[in-house]
Amino acid sequence: MGKEPINKVRIDKWLWAARFFKTRSLAKSAIENGKVHIDGNKSKPSRQLEVGNVLTIRQGFDSKTVEVITLSEQRRGAPEAMLLYSETPESIELREKESAQRKAANGAVISDGRPTKKQRRQIHRFLSN
Repeated sequence: MGKEPINKVRIDKWLWAARFFKTRSLAKSAIENGKVHIDGNKSKPSRQLEVGNVLTIRQGFDSKTVEVITLSEQRRGAPEAMLLYSETPESIELREKESAQRKAANGAVISDGRPTKKQRRQIHRFLSN
């Protein structure tokens, strides 16, 4: 006897099963703090998710817009978890563009390590004036 397909699942369970968050409690706190929107609206962790819902998930600097393809309450491996959703092409493009901008901004700050003796003298001379 096979299991019946799931029609609805709690959003915190689905986010955990889709491997966006390591634990359900992290998923719950992200939802409560407004980092996850369903179809553009805030929700509660107990909100029932359905196939076709569009989620906007903010994690750190990145923001992903994904469409729910399949529902699952069980956490599986990453390749299987990626089958639960599809990220929109606009979301992928925006994320990659923002990542490149962050890398470019950080690239200007990278130094060669400690200053040389000559550079140290120049720094001391500059600070003493």
